[in-house]
Amino acid sequence: MSAGLGGCAILASFALLAGCGAAEEQFEPWGTEDVITGAGGGSASGGWTDAADGSGGSGGGWPSGKLGPPYPIVLAHGFFGFEDFAGAGYVSYFYNLKQTLAEGNEVVYTPSVDPFNSSTYRGAQLLARIEQILAETGHEKVNIIAHSQGGLDARVVAHERPDLVASVVTVATPHLGSKVADIALQLVAYERLQDVLDDLLNAIGAPLYDQIGNETSVFASLEQFSTPGIAEFNAKYTDAPGVFYASFGGRTDRAIGGSDCLALDPAPFVAQFDDGLDPVHPLLSLTETILDGGFGEAIPNDGLVRARDARWGNFWGCLPADHFDEIGQLFGQSPGEGNPWLYIDFYRAVIERLRQEGL
Repeated sequence: MSAGLGGCAILASFALLAGCGAAEEQFEPWGTEDVITGAGGGSASGGWTDAADGSGGSGGGWPSGKLGPPYPIVLAHGFFGFEDFAGAGYVSYFYNLKQTLAEGNEVVYTPSVDPFNSSTYRGAQLLARIEQILAETGHEKVNIIAHSQGGLDARVVAHERPDLVASVVTVATPHLGSKVADIALQLVAYERLQDVLDDLLNAIGAPLYDQIGNETSVFASLEQFSTPGIAEFNAKYTDAPGVFYASFGGRTDRAIGGSDCLALDPAPFVAQFDDGLDPVHPLLSLTETILDGGFGEAIPNDGLVRARDARWGNFWGCLPADHFDEIGQLFGQSPGEGNPWLYIDFYRAVIERLRQEGL
């Protein structure tokens, strides 16, 4: 029983990704003169206009006959994620981000997928949503910006349909797994207890999530995040030629980063936060301690994912943010005293960088 309770405590850290309230004021994104090169798709060759309604342009001369860049933005949520929590109309996983970006004439979608399942299952759902988005907008591709497990979902989509994806940018995605998942699975090793917890989460989640079905399972996600599970996933879902991949890690508990956060091509808008130190959220203090290596060793992590495990494609550096701060949770609150992190500015700047590349 104690092992089961310990597992539940760790699972709770994964599950607390909801919030409500007003976001802090965010400022304009930082400009940068450099343009990334070598990205899938290269520079835009089809005609397009900077339409106020975000509809893009005519895509004249685009080989597919569909609209070219700038492509719509898809924000892919992580474990226990949602678009509209319990139909509240104002509570979203990426807190207040969709609305704020839309005010800047960006076309942004926040499709919801099963909050508790493997990325093979969730990725198929995300692909179906993206096909609907492209049918609605007339564009050829989308840019996916994903948090946590959403990055694995996005990689599934890009692997299966690279013709529909221009870029995959991930934030704190456990590309190399999570030690927290390994421990959680060890603590909750009894199959009957796993079934009970699955049933419990379904009972709690069903009134909140329309997408929950009989096949949902928190353990399908945890098994995928485990060391053997992620090895199998990475072998199956390899990167697709022509799709640009970039990633960010997170660092909290006032960690400065170190070698795990070094980037060959650091994003200037992340480098501006190099001196920022983030106090870990109390809800993540247990898992952060598990991940940081204990006394005598400090492994940068965001409370759920180590920076070294979040590196994929072009690594653009570490954010001074825990797993909640990265998406403006909980409740749109401050990231902590003395931390200059502004999450909406960050996502604006990521999109600006993609636009500079012609995506």
